[in-house]
Amino acid sequence: MKLGKYSFGTGDRFAHQGEAQLRAIMKANETGLDINPVWNKSNREHIYVHTHPSSLRREANAAVAALGFKGKYFVDADHINLNTVEPFVETADFFTLDVAAFIGKPSGEADVAAFVASCKKYLGELKIPGIEKPIHVTEALLEEVAGKFLAAVQHAAEIYAHLVAKKGKGNFITEVSMDEVDSPQTPVDMLFILKMIADKGIPAQTIAPKFTGRFNKGIDYRGDVQQFAREFEDDVLVIDFAVKEFGLPENLKLSVHSGSDKFSIYPIMGDIVKKHGKGLHVKTAGTTWLEEIIGLAKAGGEGLALAKDVYADSYGKKDELCAPYLDVIDIDGSKLPSVEEVRGWSSERFVNALRHIPSHPEYNPNFRQLVHVAYKVAADMGERYISMLEKYSDVIAQCVEENIYERHLKRLFRL
Repeated sequence: MKLGKYSFGTGDRFAHQGEAQLRAIMKANETGLDINPVWNKSNREHIYVHTHPSSLRREANAAVAALGFKGKYFVDADHINLNTVEPFVETADFFTLDVAAFIGKPSGEADVAAFVASCKKYLGELKIPGIEKPIHVTEALLEEVAGKFLAAVQHAAEIYAHLVAKKGKGNFITEVSMDEVDSPQTPVDMLFILKMIADKGIPAQTIAPKFTGRFNKGIDYRGDVQQFAREFEDDVLVIDFAVKEFGLPENLKLSVHSGSDKFSIYPIMGDIVKKHGKGLHVKTAGTTWLEEIIGLAKAGGEGLALAKDVYADSYGKKDELCAPYLDVIDIDGSKLPSVEEVRGWSSERFVNALRHIPSHPEYNPNFRQLVHVAYKVAADMGERYISMLEKYSDVIAQCVEENIYERHLKRLFRL
C-alpha cells in the first residue's frame, strides 16, 4: 500500500463533513494535482465524542461513494500507541505511531553502543547533497542522538510489529510521529532517527518531526519564518539522502502536524517540495470542527444560540479543556470575551471573531483556540448538537469546503 506524493489529513470530529472536505480536495485535484485525502481521528477524540474508529471508515467510504471519487484515500489511526491501537486495527489503513512520550527515555548501553558502531562510516564531515554546510559527526553526537531517540524508535518498531501481525505486511501506511514535545528535532537528529527507523525495519512513508516555532491549534505559525524555511528544506534534503542511503521507502515524506491554518508557511512548504520534487503530508483536525461552529453561528437562530452556548460552557471549563493541549495552544485569558459579551453578539460578529482571517479587525485568536479545544462540550450536548449539524448542513458544508480549499489548499499549492 503506497501513499501518494501529496496527501491531506482532513479530520472530522463529528463525522458529518466528509463530503464537504472531499469536494475541496477534488476541486484542487481538478488543477492537475493528485492529493490523497486522509481522514484522521485520534483515540482521545473518539473518547470525547463517544464514537468508535469504525465510524470514520464509514464516513470516508460514504463520501467517496457519494461523490464518485476515483483516487486513493485513507483512514488514519491518529496518534496511537500500543495501549490505544487495537480498536483501530480493523478499519484503519494509515497508522500514526506516536512515540513522542518515549523521547529521552533510556536505552540499554549495549543498544546505544551498537547503534554508534553501525554509524562508523559517517564519522567526520558528512556531506548531504544540497546542504551547504557538512555535518560534523562524532561518537559523542551519535551517543547523544541515540540517548534521545533510540527508545522512541524501538517503541515504534513494537507498534509496527503488532500491526504486521494483525493486518499483514504491506497492508497499511506507517507514519512515525515525534512532534508533540518541547524541543524541535534538528535535521541532524532527523538523519539518524531515519537510520534507526531503517535499522528496525519500519517502512515509514511519512515522518512528523517537531519543527522550530509554535504550531498552535487552529491559528497561524508563530516563529521565525525564514528559520523554518531553512530547517524544512534541510529536512527534505536529509530525507532524500536517507531514502537512498538507508533503503527507506522512495515516497517517504515530511508530515506536518497541527498543520491546519499555518497560512504564513504554506507557500514556503509547497515551494520547497515542488523545487525538490518531493511529497508532503499536512495533517489538520480541529479546523473542520471550527467551521461547524462558524456555520451554526452564520445560520443564526438556533444555530447561533448553540454556538454561544458552546462558548459559554467552554469559558467556564477552560482549564479542563486546555489541559490535554498545553503544548499546542497559547491562550491569553485576559483577551477572551466574557460570556455576557458573546451573548450579545450578532451572527456576523461571532463569525468574524472565530473565522481565521488574521487581518480582520474582529478576529480573536484566543477565542478561536478556546473554541478549538471545546469540541468535548459539543459532544456532551449529544443530540442537540448533532441535530443542529443536520438542520444547517448546507451552510456548514459551504463553510467547510471553502475553508479547506480557499484558505488551505490554494495557499499550500499556490492555486
